[in-house]
Amino acid sequence: MVISRKIQIRLNVFFVTLAVLGIVGFSMYELGYLDELFTILAKDNHIFYWMLLVGVFAEIVAGSMGMGYGVICTTTLMFLNIPPHIVSASIHSAESFTTAAGSVSHIQLKNVSITLVKKLAVPAVIGAIIGAVCLTYLGEYYAKVTKTIIAFYTLYLGFQILSGAFKKKQSKALKRKTNLTRLGVIGGFIDSFAGGGWGPLVTGTLIKNAFTPRFAVGSSTVAKFILTITAAVTFFFTLGIQHWNIILGLLIGGIITAPFSAMLTAKLPVKKMFFVIGILVITMSSITIYKSIFN
Repeated sequence: MVISRKIQIRLNVFFVTLAVLGIVGFSMYELGYLDELFTILAKDNHIFYWMLLVGVFAEIVAGSMGMGYGVICTTTLMFLNIPPHIVSASIHSAESFTTAAGSVSHIQLKNVSITLVKKLAVPAVIGAIIGAVCLTYLGEYYAKVTKTIIAFYTLYLGFQILSGAFKKKQSKALKRKTNLTRLGVIGGFIDSFAGGGWGPLVTGTLIKNAFTPRFAVGSSTVAKFILTITAAVTFFFTLGIQHWNIILGLLIGGIITAPFSAMLTAKLPVKKMFFVIGILVITMSSITIYKSIFN
């Protein structure tokens, strides 16, 4: 079977990353830091290993549906009672690497419109900074309210994902006029503040408004990488680096799965995936809302 260029690119990124992790692991072993590393990974009831599974699952979903990584991670972390500002900071720190790999793939496959990236990324950066700063303040001082708001948002996204299971294939339509500046600012703010949502909102809107799918997905991915780096840096200056165990779990889980999610895309029943993931996000978000309000 001939391996597609996209899969080959992802495999190359995978093997390079694996080599880097191997070198880092061997260096820590030689320097005698492995025991300290395992102590860190065992913190918070071994949450690292749970995040490893979440990272794998979220990347499979993102690879097959073209969106959902942030939504799955945010919903799960909120369900586990992680503070909202730690949730978003951890996800964006991990996504800095996974979105970089995706961006490289799309650029090499010529799926990127530089003009579209510029129109989305510049306002997205502004929105991401505002969202991160707002979440840092609100997440620390009004954690319960913030958590409830974000849970309601992920509940809404759950219904949006679920609706994808029942949509019929749309016929070609005339390209609708899209305010890319407004879309970028809102998408950047929501993604940074809520920990995810860029894909369903921005990529979904572009495709719905009849942008060529490969350029919509590719350009949106590159813009997402730029806003992710911006959000991660903003959180670093406002919060510092916290919960390395969560970041490492999401990062490693996503990276080891990324090359193979492309292979699974053609084999997984996407509409059934929309249904299952939608129900899962709705259920977990509803429980989080209940616990936020009544506990």
